[in-house]
Amino acid sequence: MIYSMTGYASATRELAAASGTGAMSVSVELRTVNSRFLDLNFRMPEEARTCEPTLREMLMTKLSRGKVDIRVNFQRSEQTATVGSLNRDALSQLAVLERAVLDAFPGSERMRTGEILRWPGVLAETNVPPEALRDAVLACGKQAIGELVDVRAREGAQLATMLLNNVTEMEAIVARITPLVPELIAKHQQKIVERLQEALGIAAPDAAATIVSREEIAERIRQEVTMYGIRIDIAEELSRLTAHLNETRHVIEKGGKVGKRLDFMMQELNREANTLGSKAAAKELADASMTLKLLIEQMREQVQNLE
Repeated sequence: MIYSMTGYASATRELAAASGTGAMSVSVELRTVNSRFLDLNFRMPEEARTCEPTLREMLMTKLSRGKVDIRVNFQRSEQTATVGSLNRDALSQLAVLERAVLDAFPGSERMRTGEILRWPGVLAETNVPPEALRDAVLACGKQAIGELVDVRAREGAQLATMLLNNVTEMEAIVARITPLVPELIAKHQQKIVERLQEALGIAAPDAAATIVSREEIAERIRQEVTMYGIRIDIAEELSRLTAHLNETRHVIEKGGKVGKRLDFMMQELNREANTLGSKAAAKELADASMTLKLLIEQMREQVQNLE
């Protein structure tokens, strides 16, 4: 299975207040885009901060790459929104901290009531038990993460199909031009021979032929054309293209965390396609090189989204 790095998922749960009146809903929303590494960004109310380490661990277990935005939201009913009760646990912890500071600095002033109420987490905006709130957040998180993995898997499968289609098309291009290469090179060499012969006047009698024979000039032309044919021979590039395409197909079909590996393969494929274009001695080869580079660029853009 191949996974995309982009996806969206959310989960919501309803909670009843401890007093039996009023209620609230807890939701966890996940948005992911591509990134070189796993980047987790949390946005949540203070009451949910205790859930962050567990949510972080859950995400790191399921995801390896991508920028992930995690939003935890509380939607309160009208009755619940007006409760404004004290969080006894947070208040007790604050009292312990204040006593420790006063013991270390006896001359320090005690906290005022307004300062205590403004301290994060002291004034609970709901009377839902903290344990129930935490359980709801983690349950939503687990559900949303599961849905996110499914979304990324479905998109990854579509990307894999597209990548394999491009690989198949490139394999067909390589298979089509490989048998043509010797004939194309031979035709190109023949054109060069004819032009050189015409330029040197070999086609017509020449008085200079007594100094340098036509056979010697023809042999020199043959040597130069042979060397040029070696320089424009693309058999090696086609062989490496075939090997890279085979490896790319193997990586995609094997699945897993393939993003970085495929990104490397795109670089290698593009290098060979560029070399093929620079050595192309015929229009058919130049056109094939251009098509290959377009297909590779399409793949490269999609590979950036793979985990």
